[in-house]
Amino acid sequence: MGFGSFAMVGSDGLRLTCAMIQRPEPDLVGVIGLGLMGTAITERLLDHNYRVAVWNRTREKAAPLLARGAVWSDNPVACCQRVIISLYTSDIVAEVLQQMETGFQPGQIIVDTTTGEPEQTAALGGRLAARGVQYLDAPISGSSEQTRRGEATVIVGGDRAAFDACADLWPVLGRNVFHVGPCGSAARMKLISNLVLGLNRAVLAEGLAFAEAIGVAPAAALEVLKGSNAYSRAMDVKGRKLVERDYTVQAKLSQHLKDVRLMLQAAGTAGLPLPLTETHARLLEQAEAAGLGELDNSAIQEVLRLPGGKRES
Repeated sequence: MGFGSFAMVGSDGLRLTCAMIQRPEPDLVGVIGLGLMGTAITERLLDHNYRVAVWNRTREKAAPLLARGAVWSDNPVACCQRVIISLYTSDIVAEVLQQMETGFQPGQIIVDTTTGEPEQTAALGGRLAARGVQYLDAPISGSSEQTRRGEATVIVGGDRAAFDACADLWPVLGRNVFHVGPCGSAARMKLISNLVLGLNRAVLAEGLAFAEAIGVAPAAALEVLKGSNAYSRAMDVKGRKLVERDYTVQAKLSQHLKDVRLMLQAAGTAGLPLPLTETHARLLEQAEAAGLGELDNSAIQEVLRLPGGKRES
């Protein structure tokens, strides 16, 4: 069995390494990918007293988590019975798991929170099942900040027994948890959720830009909207950020554009036009072209506020 470089201090004060572990440990949870969401997930696990082994392409991102008690592993799959993945695309998930496949053990559970392409997700689940590894696609609906506060929704696809075996993890990852069917089902449901969520956010941004253009203070408009039938949870999550033009990242604009392209691809395969989503994609592309891609997805309002999407200096 191949093991990664891994070390931690046990309760008896001894320094343990992967070489000392004969099989994945049931109480050690791995996290692969330390972007915004992966970091928030790791922080939640640490807050709930889990032992966590982390991996990221760039080790520097792990430093704050290591300082909080997480430990580094070159291959969390080799040391952990359960591994949570949070990466950018399905392609990257498959690539990273291929690099770590020497650590696979029958009965392991991989929980993939990546917002991925449904067919690729289902195919990956089949390949892992052939190795005796149980795979759950479990994308999270909500920003990294909502996840950090325990307010997100987790949508899960995969074997029901594997889902039940992670019953302790679901309340850590989110407030609401839905098991929606076999592998790939959650990826489809997440695209549906993100379609509606993204349009709610874009509509709110346009509404507040409209308010300002006709002489109504955006803050006042937001207060009325929250108390009217126009209300959506996007107002709670993004309202203040839009009013204050605070684009500190909770979820990157470019990442949502990636998701919107997945929606359009899936809809195209199904033969269904998505005219509102097509418009949303164009707005996001304009924002990305204006250099806003690495900012929070609420920065879409900058292409709505001024003619031609030009930002104020």
